[in-house]
Amino acid sequence: MLKVNEIFKSIQGEGSFAGRLCSFIRLTGCNLRCGYCDTKYAYKDGDDLSIEEIIQRVKMLGQDLVEITGGEPLLQKETTKLIDTLIKQKYIVLIETNGTISIKNINQHAIIILDLKCPGSKMSAKTLWKNIEYLRKKDEVKFVIGDRKDYDWAKDIAAKYNLTQRVNYVHFSPVYGKLVPKELAEWICCDNLDVRMQIQIHKYIWGSDARGV
Repeated sequence: MLKVNEIFKSIQGEGSFAGRLCSFIRLTGCNLRCGYCDTKYAYKDGDDLSIEEIIQRVKMLGQDLVEITGGEPLLQKETTKLIDTLIKQKYIVLIETNGTISIKNINQHAIIILDLKCPGSKMSAKTLWKNIEYLRKKDEVKFVIGDRKDYDWAKDIAAKYNLTQRVNYVHFSPVYGKLVPKELAEWICCDNLDVRMQIQIHKYIWGSDARGV
C-alpha cells in the first residue's frame, strides 16, 4: 500500500517533457520544509491505495507519460515497486525527488529528476551528495533559484560535478512569485551558462494555488 495525495492528468509544467500531457501520482509525505513549498497539502493528507488501484486510476487517465512526485515519493518503500510495475506496463516514468534519499536502486528505465536544494530553501544541508554518482545520462537535475546567492551556488555546483555532461538536462527554475524570470534569464545570458531555464508553466495556465492541474 502507498499513501497517495492525488492522481490527476495535466500539462507537464517542468523539465524536458514540459508542455506534454502527463499523468501525475502525488504521494503523501515529505522530509523537508522548503520555504517556497507549493505542495504543503501533501505533507499529511492522502488515501491508502494498492499499486493495482493506482495503476487502474492511471490507466483511466489515458497517458503513457507518468510522473511520480510528492511530497517526497521515495519516503515510501513501495514507491520503487510502483515504478517497476509502471515500467513493466510500458509507461514512461519520471520520478521527482528532493535529493535527500538514495536513488541507487531506482529502475534504470525510469527518468530521475533530482532537485538539488539551493541555500534559499533552508534545506540544502540535507542533500545526499552521493546521489550524483548514481545519476544516468537520461536523468535531469533541477535547481529552484530564489535570488542571486542561489544562482551563484547552483552555478558552482553544476560546474563542480560537471552536471551538464553527466545528465541529459540541467534546469534552472525561478521561485514563483519571488524571483522575476527575466532576472534569472539575464544572469544565464551574461554567464553563457549551458543550462535550461524553465518556468512552472502550469502555474501560468491555472494559477499558483490550483490543485490537480
